[in-house]
Amino acid sequence: MSKISLSGGVWSATPTPFFEDRRVDPESVRRMVAHHISMGVTGVMLAGTCGEGPWMRLADRELLTRTAVEAAGGRLRIALQVTDNSAGRVLDNIERAAAWGAEIAVVEAPWFFLNATPERLLGHYREIARKSALPMGLYDRGKASAFAMPASHLPEILGEEGIAMVKDSSTDPSRREIFLAARKARPDIVLLTGGEFDMVDYMRSGYDGALLGGGIFNARLALAIIHAVRTGDREGADRTQARMNDLMYRVYGGTKIECWLSGLKELLVRMGIFSTNVNLLEYPLTERCIAQIKAALEGGYRSDLLGQPIAKT
Repeated sequence: MSKISLSGGVWSATPTPFFEDRRVDPESVRRMVAHHISMGVTGVMLAGTCGEGPWMRLADRELLTRTAVEAAGGRLRIALQVTDNSAGRVLDNIERAAAWGAEIAVVEAPWFFLNATPERLLGHYREIARKSALPMGLYDRGKASAFAMPASHLPEILGEEGIAMVKDSSTDPSRREIFLAARKARPDIVLLTGGEFDMVDYMRSGYDGALLGGGIFNARLALAIIHAVRTGDREGADRTQARMNDLMYRVYGGTKIECWLSGLKELLVRMGIFSTNVNLLEYPLTERCIAQIKAALEGGYRSDLLGQPIAKT
C-alpha cells in the first residue's frame, strides 16, 4: 500500500445519479464531478449510504468510479465505500476500487456479522488496514451501527498506519475525544465529521473538516463554517450553521427528513446536475418537499447552491 497525503476541508459523500431504469448515468456523473470542483470540495466519497452503494450492482459501481476518476482528472480526491461482511470480501472490493482508479477505501462496520465480539471486530478492521491495497478511511457511526467498534477498542485500531482518514458520524462526544487523542499520536490521520447539522463543535474541537452527505449542495456553507471557526468568528460560524440547517431541512423534507434522497436528487435535477430524481430506496417526494426545494433554489439560497448572485426583480 502506498501512503498518500490527505487534507481536510469539505468532502462530499455524494449521491449517485441514475437513469429511469436505475442504471448509473455517466453524463450526470461528469456534471456532478464538475460541480464539486467548482465548489472547492477536497474530495468525494462514492457509493456510500447517500450514494446507495450497498444496493448498487457491481457493474454500476465500476462505471460510477471509473467515470468520476476520469472526470476529476486529479482535481478531486476519489474515495470509494467498500464495506462488506468479511475482511476477505472487503479486501476484494478494495482491489477492484484500486483497479478502477479510486485513491481511498472507506470501510464501515459490516452489515451482517455473526459472533460479533469486540476482538473479532478488531481483527476484522486490523486485517483490512494491514492488507489493503489502498489507504483506508474508517467510517464510524457509533450507536447507529449494528456492529459498532466498542470505545475500549477504538484506540487500538486507530493506531494502524493503514488508516489515513476517519469519518466520524457517531455524534458521540466520548468517541470524538478518542479520535482526537489518536490524532495526537498520529498527526497524519485526517479527522472528518459526518454530522452536517452540528459541524461547529467538531471544527472547534480540532477536526480537519467534514465529509457530508449534503456536500453536493451545502459545501459552500460548510466551507464558510470552517473558515469562521478558524478565524475565531464564533457568531459567524453559528449563524452559518443555522442557515445550512434550514436549507437542509428544506431539501430533505423537514425535521422528519421524509424526502431525504428524493428531495436531494430533485434539487440536483433542478440545478441541472442530475437527469432524474430516481433513488433505489424509493424515498417519497411530496408536493410540500417540491415547493420547499423550489423556494430555496429560486429564493435566498440561490447563491449558496449555485455560487451566483440572486437576480434582482
